[in-house]
Amino acid sequence: MNALPDPVLAVSGREADDLTDRRIRFANDAARELLRIQGERGLLVTAIRDPAVLEAADEALFGGIDAEATMEVGGALPRSFRVFARPLADDSERLALLVFREETELRRVERTRADFLANASHELRTPLASLTGFIETLRGHAREDAGARDRFLSIMQAQAQRMSRLIDDLMSLSRIELAERQAPCDPLDPAGAVLDVIDALAPGAQERQVTLQTQGLVRGAATILGDRDQVIQVAQNLIDNAIKYSPKGGIVRIAFQAQAPVDFVMAAGGGSRLALLTPDHGTDTYCELAISDCGPGIAREHLPRLTERFYRVEGQKSGERSGTGLGLAIVKHIMNRHRGGLSVESTPGAGATFRVCFPTVTVANVTMA
Repeated sequence: MNALPDPVLAVSGREADDLTDRRIRFANDAARELLRIQGERGLLVTAIRDPAVLEAADEALFGGIDAEATMEVGGALPRSFRVFARPLADDSERLALLVFREETELRRVERTRADFLANASHELRTPLASLTGFIETLRGHAREDAGARDRFLSIMQAQAQRMSRLIDDLMSLSRIELAERQAPCDPLDPAGAVLDVIDALAPGAQERQVTLQTQGLVRGAATILGDRDQVIQVAQNLIDNAIKYSPKGGIVRIAFQAQAPVDFVMAAGGGSRLALLTPDHGTDTYCELAISDCGPGIAREHLPRLTERFYRVEGQKSGERSGTGLGLAIVKHIMNRHRGGLSVESTPGAGATFRVCFPTVTVANVTMA
């Protein structure tokens, strides 16, 4: 019983009306750790105060029937359990067995799914409502107003493009999640992929009067096992965000380090730095891509939630900085697939720096595509 991973209690009771009569006759190691029980015996109400669990125990003890209940255990990381109560046959006393099955991850997935559906429907409903309103206006009093028609059609096009970006990001996130457990195995030059992204984004940065500065980006400086399209997607999301949040005349710094030890890459280094994804420690060295902007920065309380789907910092949800809210979630899932890491460092008013690191490999006699 002590070797079982699930907490297990054997409880007894004599008087149905006396709650202090319920006693723990046996608690395995997992139960003692979960309920903070000092020994194998004690009062049940001292270890468990959840009314639903106590009622399930009573049904097993005095009703002779199977019963179930759910229980939440508080703490820094709350845990959810389903408790199964089963009567035990004994001629001398009433006994019941309580088995605790953890469902924390299942509940988290259910909440995530519900939040995802609610957020996705909201994000799609907003541009749809806008399109519907403008269509009705164009079919009505604005039918003959050429100026209003052109203005409304421009807004409608922007809303349609927003919906298209959202659907593309949702499909991309879904594909990444399906392949997340399968690590990529193709040799890849990450610095070369980042340079290709910079070439593609340079015209947009120039249009916004933002300068892209690079450091250490040399083709062939490091080799990783990766998916080129996904590495490009990581760099594009992070650099595009940096451009978007930098003011006119600002500078976006893109630094690449071919051999960065993992303890340096993801070190806590300051009160406003947070590891959003800790890399596996299968290798000693990683290559690091750090992208810094000179934008408004991010307050400390927002940092842990940056990779949540649809989460956007208050005050940055509208206007020209509007996005789908899925970019950093996509980055995190891609980095998880590549067994890498992701961290953010920011101070309000002083910009933000996002760092991603990929485990480096030595590939001999392999030609990279």
